[in-house]
Order: sequence, then structure tokens, then C-alpha cells
Amino acid sequence: MPTKLKAVLFDLDGTLIDSIGLIVDAMHHAFEAFTGEVPDDSAWMAGIGTPLYKQLALYARSPEELEMLRERYRAYQFVHHDEVIKEYPGTTAVLENLHARGLVMGIVTSKGNELAQRGIDITGLSKFLPVVIGADSVTRHKPEPEPVLLALEKLGVRANEALMVGDSPHDINSGNAAGVRTVGALWGPFTREQIAVAKPTYWLENIGEFPKLIDALTA
Repeated sequence: MPTKLKAVLFDLDGTLIDSIGLIVDAMHHAFEAFTGEVPDDSAWMAGIGTPLYKQLALYARSPEELEMLRERYRAYQFVHHDEVIKEYPGTTAVLENLHARGLVMGIVTSKGNELAQRGIDITGLSKFLPVVIGADSVTRHKPEPEPVLLALEKLGVRANEALMVGDSPHDINSGNAAGVRTVGALWGPFTREQIAVAKPTYWLENIGEFPKLIDALTA
């Protein structure tokens, strides 16, 4: 018999909250007047789900440039974050449904902890998400398993009792490496083909379908 499902872990950006426009705009601001190589939007979006410093380090030519780019990015993000952040339609209803089933939930993100917490506070999702594992929580980030394993520890569940939902191959690789079943979310910026290389266990076209997947897994 399958192990009872007890927990669901979610990526944040591109999975629960729609912040992709802000991420791209912050990148444009960071690289404004930069004299080195500048990523195009598609190259930048391919790195969503990994820590900011790793994305910027691909283009910075020195530690000083890396710090400058990071400060410009974060400054723009902090100023504009609260006015543009919103949940994907139906997210609150889905989390309410999962909570009513007795499932515990948490966030596993490569975003900094402070801004991740602000995002779920502003959208009203924080009441369902007592555990937030962000970039400041671990030393080995997605696609490594460490952030998922830490979230499982904080929630008090085993890997075979949990799902990891994410819109990027980095999320899926992290969950798979930690031994949890994974769900490829197709409403974020990554295509099915981009996510498929990581081999998620299940797929969802939109977040509103999630309760049906839970029904199937618990039947």
C-alpha cells in the first residue's frame, strides 16, 4: 500500500505567486549601463529557481561587479515588490482545500527568506505555510536536495509522505534528489519540455487541478 500523503512543499515564484514580470524588470534594472555581457530575458528566466547570486555570477567579471549587480537587483525588487506581487488565480482556494484535508505545507524557494515571507504575507497565503525554506536557510540550494530535506525535517514528515510542486527543472531535480514525489507546474514561465528533462512524477496544467490529483493519490 502507498504511504499516506502528509505534506506538500511548494516552490514560490512561478508556482504560488506570479512575480515573473518583477524578476525580469529587476534584472533589466540591475544590468542597466552594465558594460559586460547582459543576459536576454530567456537566458535570465532559465535560471529562475536558483539563487540570485548564482545567476548574476555568470555575468559579473569580479566580486565587486557581482555585489553591484546584486544590490541593484535587490533594490529594485524591494521597492516594487509589494505593488505587483499576486497569487495565481485559485491558489488560496487550493491551499484551503489541502489544509482542510489535514496536510501540512511549506515553501522551498531560492528567493531570500525575508522577501519570500513578505510575498506570502501580502498574498495572505502565510497562514497555510508555516515553514519557509529560502536561500538564507541552506548552503546547498536547488537543484541540490538540502532545502527540501530541511523543509521535511521542519514539518516532521518523511520524504515518502510528501510532494514537491514546482515550475522549474531545478525544483523537480531538488525534490527527486530528496526522495519526494514531484509535480511539474505548467502555469509558470517554464515549458513542459524544459521541465520534462527533470522527470516529474506528475503534471498539472493549472493549480486548480491540484485537489483532483490529491484525490487520486489518496483514493
